[in-house]
Amino acid sequence: MKQAEFKKRRKRLMQQIGKGNIGLIPSASAQTRNRDVHYPFRQDSDFYYLTGFNEPDALAVFIPGRQQGQYLLFCREYDEKKALWEGAHAGLIGATTDYGADDAFPIDDIDEILPGLIEDKEKVFYPMGRDSDLDHRLLEWVHHLRNQSRAGVNAPLELVSLEHILHEMRLFKSEAEIKLMRKAAEISADAHVKAMQKCRAGLYEYQIESEIIYHFLQQGLRAVAYPSIVAAGKNACVLHYTENTSKLADGDLLLIDAGAECDHYAADITRTFPVSGRFSEPQKQLYQLVLDAQSAALAEIKPGNPWNQAHEASVKTLTKGLVKLGLLKGRVAKLIKDEAYKKFYMHRIGHWLGMDVHDVGDYKVKDEWRILEPGMVLTIEPGLYIPKDCEQVDEQWRGIGIRIEDDVLVTQDGHEILTGGVPKSVEAIEALMQAA
Repeated sequence: MKQAEFKKRRKRLMQQIGKGNIGLIPSASAQTRNRDVHYPFRQDSDFYYLTGFNEPDALAVFIPGRQQGQYLLFCREYDEKKALWEGAHAGLIGATTDYGADDAFPIDDIDEILPGLIEDKEKVFYPMGRDSDLDHRLLEWVHHLRNQSRAGVNAPLELVSLEHILHEMRLFKSEAEIKLMRKAAEISADAHVKAMQKCRAGLYEYQIESEIIYHFLQQGLRAVAYPSIVAAGKNACVLHYTENTSKLADGDLLLIDAGAECDHYAADITRTFPVSGRFSEPQKQLYQLVLDAQSAALAEIKPGNPWNQAHEASVKTLTKGLVKLGLLKGRVAKLIKDEAYKKFYMHRIGHWLGMDVHDVGDYKVKDEWRILEPGMVLTIEPGLYIPKDCEQVDEQWRGIGIRIEDDVLVTQDGHEILTGGVPKSVEAIEALMQAA
């Protein structure tokens, strides 16, 4: 993503912070896996959204109207020995020339420099409670300034959460963001198709997972957006199953929930299909019901509709279908009121999607469900999960878990499914798998 995009975001943020105030946001830290081995570094999404700076041990500072520079970056100084062992890093010069900072300072000097920057500011905007080290230091800096009040030094009067402003910005995707999300979605969709074609009885869940990750890597996407779920048979009834160690058997369904990350933007796709390439009749009936619920929900994704309307449509469709199939008994309206469907459909219809797979943004505004607007991206993912030990239903339904999930962009006149490249009708899935 070009630096102009990050600059535009910083400008919008500083307009909302306002003159006379200051904003702070820390980078992620390197995390130890074990002993002296680290996990692959993944930058904090909020920090990257504003800076494009992909190193740990950094702090971005935003001071609207400051004549000497509004955007400052505290980061590691360039270290030739570190560069030899770990590769190139920006240093103070790179922070200004390559990443658009007006000025850059060593992160080790933060305690000497930051108190002077927050002096005489009315409000400090920062992600409260998310970084304990920054919380502690900020309180120390404020306390230090208050102790100098007799010398005419003014400490900030208010500490304010930066996240509400920033997360509202992140909820609406720009064209540059949508381009990255389309790429992540298309590559992830292709990987799901490869998995369907590879699938056969006798393989293990992790072998199907390897096919998906292999395709991500082959296309240049080195990170998964979240741990892949590859769940055969009854494992699909565990919503966040990630062991991926079971053997695939004829007669089982295989649920795959997997997505790649493209330059910090996530895809999130789920498909469920028969290991043998053919649905049994009970599997087909439940699958078609979930697909109908997704279609009903998708019909509600358009500007002006409340967020919850899609969920309500999925609940109504699923409850009607469960009654028809005999898994629930009673009047549909009362079953919905009593939330009887939650025995088999216990999650909501979806979530925001963006730099985080469960992305930021409020779902309610002033206690009312949020109205959908163009530029929002969300998932639509109804499911049914009938545990193996669920004795209240006929045996033919037991041990079946189904979820169908797509990534959806709200457009000016409706919506666009970003992940439409993966078959999901019964006929299309069976045709693809039989051809393979």
